[in-house]
Amino acid sequence: MLVHRIDQQFTVRYAYPVCFTRDAFDPANRVLADLLRDRMSATREAAPRLLVAIDEGLVKARPQLSAQIARYAEAHDLVLACAPWTVRGGEDAKNRPDDVQALYRRVAALGLCRHSCIVAIGGGAMLDAIGYAAATAHRGIRLLRMPTTVLGQCDAGVGVKNAINWEGRKNFLGTFVTPCAVVNDFALLAAAPPAERRAGIAEAVKVALIRDTAFYRFLERERAALAALQPQALEPMIVRCAELHLAQIRNGGDPFERGSARPLDFGHWAAHSLEQLSGHRLRHGEAVAIGIALDTLYSQRVGLLDGEAARGVAGLLADLGFQLDDPALAQLDIGAALAAFREHLGGQLCITLLAAIGRGVEVHAIDVALMQACVATLLAPAHSPVLQLPC
Repeated sequence: MLVHRIDQQFTVRYAYPVCFTRDAFDPANRVLADLLRDRMSATREAAPRLLVAIDEGLVKARPQLSAQIARYAEAHDLVLACAPWTVRGGEDAKNRPDDVQALYRRVAALGLCRHSCIVAIGGGAMLDAIGYAAATAHRGIRLLRMPTTVLGQCDAGVGVKNAINWEGRKNFLGTFVTPCAVVNDFALLAAAPPAERRAGIAEAVKVALIRDTAFYRFLERERAALAALQPQALEPMIVRCAELHLAQIRNGGDPFERGSARPLDFGHWAAHSLEQLSGHRLRHGEAVAIGIALDTLYSQRVGLLDGEAARGVAGLLADLGFQLDDPALAQLDIGAALAAFREHLGGQLCITLLAAIGRGVEVHAIDVALMQACVATLLAPAHSPVLQLPC
């Protein structure tokens, strides 16, 4: 028998800026300093203390960066709680919890609080791990992200998710927490290896295919410049890709993914398994490119997408430099991968396919035998770098 019931309800408004700049740590550039003052103005501290964490790959490529950050902080009266801290990057940052624990210890030793700010500078995986640690220390310390890879600047670094892997399960431990701000510094992209920069282009292809026909046509026109990683093509691509991801979070009706639909995960059910099957030899974006090709081919095989469009997608991915017949595909257990994807997301299975270029459609069942045939097609591309997809 119900004795009493209180229906509790309240609304929290989330807001954070995503800024694009160049040479963020040049003392003449006020973007970062002004953001920190603006975003931290509600705190009681006149000058909030900052803990700066830098991806080790960036430190190796730009060994002067820590000293540059210290000079920038001095020029703008920013308070560094300690010297910039180097942490591991890549998927290893998410597979091993060492740096998460190290951040907890630093927060405790330095006496940082919720009014302090962690500035994370690095690739998407490093931002994921440090973001998870920041979100759980003191139940949440403010985080300012500075992504340094194409994937980070156009997707992983601008959203609301943080996570680490657990016992081989990708993103098993994580949080939905908005950053206080994001600063995309185009000058930092050059420090990433070419393969890392190329991998991020896959996320632009993904969101263009499911959301924006005009953006997809831009990628087609600029394929040679993008394949050559030319900044005049990469930078507008990053901005538009970030805009589309942010629009989905803002307008999609489910920013913290309580439901089953995951439109921004087009191509990802296979990608997550392929990353693990390759021992993370495949970068996330490289695996996503294969997943996009696979789900595009399946969309064509079930009659949703015409053959010319499907061939165009495969050709674009190949021209951008993605290998779509990676050996890890031969080990893909489709049923198990779909089950793991559904379990991670919760609810019923929800896979995004293509109804047309620029328009995704959600389905709740996959014909495993037909998908296996699509895998076989990717593994045997008929003597051409561009898949010969049947009409």
